[in-house]
Amino acid sequence: MKTTTLRPSDRRFGIRLLAAAGVAAAAAVPFALLLVLVEGRWRPLRDLDRDAANGLHGVAVDHPAWTSTLRVLSNYVWDPLTLRVGVALLTGWLLWRGARRLAAWAAVTAVAGGLIGLGVKTLVERARPVLQDPVAHAPGYSFPSGHAMTATTSFAVFLLVLLPMVPRRARIACWAVAVVSVLGVGFTRVALGVHWFSDVLGGWLLGLAVVVLTTWAFEAWRSDTGRRPTHVAEGLEPELTGPSPEPDSTPR
Repeated sequence: MKTTTLRPSDRRFGIRLLAAAGVAAAAAVPFALLLVLVEGRWRPLRDLDRDAANGLHGVAVDHPAWTSTLRVLSNYVWDPLTLRVGVALLTGWLLWRGARRLAAWAAVTAVAGGLIGLGVKTLVERARPVLQDPVAHAPGYSFPSGHAMTATTSFAVFLLVLLPMVPRRARIACWAVAVVSVLGVGFTRVALGVHWFSDVLGGWLLGLAVVVLTTWAFEAWRSDTGRRPTHVAEGLEPELTGPSPEPDSTPR
């Protein structure tokens, strides 16, 4: 009986397929669980949402100056349009540098995040909070938070692209700014009364899932082209600091 021997490239491809399935499951499970709880109207989660919304809304009503600051942060500094423009400019700069695959990763991460978030909103059709004396309004459905999801994907793009050009001593500060910004986006949306806490948590989880999957795909490309694996602390493409981060001919 004739036996077939798998080539090394076939074995690597099979391993990558299994790894991709595992990564996809690990990234999607927390969000899927939250979605089930939201759709099932799980009482502890509803109580948490209500308590967070009412508590922060009371503070917002009593402190108009503080609320105005939150509006500026939410509607201008951390607005999804602002962050997407930033990613678009970064993508253009990467193309100018010749880092085509890294530019494609940044663009796909941003676009996929936006489309997936919009699709889930349309499917779930969750209503936004209705509060007395509202301090802000927002259109569309509530779950997941588009602000929170866009902040997660955008700051991940900024970090993973730009870290190679940041001195090692300053990288902790960059991570701190990104984390504070992502958490701050979620806080402003709940404090302004336009999202439930679970909406924000869903946006964070779904955005993280998108980043994990697109980053895994980029790392698979690096492996295929013979480049060394990278650590999240040094960004996706350490070679970006060189004169030609992505030469046409790569070792196999």
